[in-house]
Amino acid sequence: MSPHPPSPVRLPHTAEEPVAPPSSIRVLVVDDHALFRRGLVSVLDEEEDIDVVDEAGDGEEAVRLAAELLPDVILMDVMMPGSTGIEACPRIRAKVPEVKFVMLTMSDEESDLFEALKAGATGYLLKEIAVTDIARAVRSIAQGRSFINPSMATKLIGEFAGLAKQESSPPSRPEIPELTPRETEVLKLLARSLNNREIGERLFITENTVKNHVRNILEKLQVHSRTEAAIYAVRAEYIT
Repeated sequence: MSPHPPSPVRLPHTAEEPVAPPSSIRVLVVDDHALFRRGLVSVLDEEEDIDVVDEAGDGEEAVRLAAELLPDVILMDVMMPGSTGIEACPRIRAKVPEVKFVMLTMSDEESDLFEALKAGATGYLLKEIAVTDIARAVRSIAQGRSFINPSMATKLIGEFAGLAKQESSPPSRPEIPELTPRETEVLKLLARSLNNREIGERLFITENTVKNHVRNILEKLQVHSRTEAAIYAVRAEYIT
């Protein structure tokens, strides 16, 4: 393994590193390997703006602790005994709708990446990542951005390129179902990687109002994450 693995990339791209929020980010760490889990907790505990609320060794325990502790971000392994991280995501989201997931795993399988995104994960990091990048990823995920390991991002882009080449005719523009004009404006800005605060400033509405619009957009598009909504907006030609 390289002593200096590449830093994770943001999807969609942002030019500036997001500023850490003023309040502590509540993080739940989930991994069945106790040594790795404890090391991760130790690293995050050194960050003043990150509060590790607890740790879990499997998906079932993660579901229970998430409902009790209401974390902002969950760092979760993909493959665990009992309930996998991917299986646990929708169960946790049903109890804690605002929580954000970062899959931290050894698996570089494309199928695991796609299933994680479908389950609502907004981050997918391989365990080869530098520990200093994990805290940065947590901060960005907490602010509504997406982080994907460089090698996995390349696979994701390659998959979309392959699908495009397989199309015998130009794909029809998907119909946006029943979005209000304001929701359409929010979707366009969301797809350009703006977070809720930035969207609110552009549209002169409060951050809470933006959150409500985003929730309605995800429900109407029947997607689980901002990343999926952004992809939908691109395919619908709302942005290029």
